[in-house]
Amino acid sequence: MNFTKMNGLGNDFIVIAGESALPDNAAELAIQLCNRFFGIGADGLVYILPSDQADFRMRIINSDGSEAEQCGNAIRCVAKYVYDNGLTTKEEITIETLGAGVQKVQLTVSSGKVQTVRVDMGAPILNGLQVPTTIDAERVIEHPIEVNGREFKFTAVSMGNPHCVIYVDDAANFDLEEWGPKLETHPIFPRKINVEFVTVNSRSQADMRVWERGAGPTLACGTGACATLVASVLTGATDRAATISLKGGDLFIEWNENDNHIYMTGPAAEVFRGNL
Repeated sequence: MNFTKMNGLGNDFIVIAGESALPDNAAELAIQLCNRFFGIGADGLVYILPSDQADFRMRIINSDGSEAEQCGNAIRCVAKYVYDNGLTTKEEITIETLGAGVQKVQLTVSSGKVQTVRVDMGAPILNGLQVPTTIDAERVIEHPIEVNGREFKFTAVSMGNPHCVIYVDDAANFDLEEWGPKLETHPIFPRKINVEFVTVNSRSQADMRVWERGAGPTLACGTGACATLVASVLTGATDRAATISLKGGDLFIEWNENDNHIYMTGPAAEVFRGNL
């Protein structure tokens, strides 16, 4: 099996192309290969598959063997892979995802290689039950949640996968390991949750750290950055376009007023290739 190790701002993936379908043992493979001590090491295993709806189909298996509905960093890696490896010559492509449908992707190419990727991430889902949470409300904004005697306030957003955005005084130094897993598995989130801890520094910039469902702390989360912008607009903290600074780098996120869609722009990189 040939693989390519790639990352989007440090959120890293083992990318496999050429399969006709997701293998039956994909979960076991992800657990084995994503192990950073006994395997290749990654946050997830990504398959690029044929699609009857789009140019390509993406399936993402987290490092714990669970499947992710969508991943903003992974979709940029997939877009770079298919262009740089000659699977397409188009600079505008479509990629089918499990939870967010078919997404449109624009490539910025220089010297025959993709430099940045702009993804139409679709419209955010804000209904509390659809995110999903157990809260029956059209929007869940700054809702109180208690874990181990500490109260947080979260805003719920789905970008095809569920997120809760929590504002803290110092996101860069927040204790993810302490609070991330407790919030991820809180009963208020029936399918668990990705947790973003955010500090807004201006109308056009915010710091974000993430605890990803099924992967733990990662250097970046594209859908989390999108959810962060949505939550920040809903709470009046930022404008509709802002730079979200993650541990692995920056993403530029826009919430378009005309079509209600979120647009994410950022890089992707190939790290190395191998054979198993």
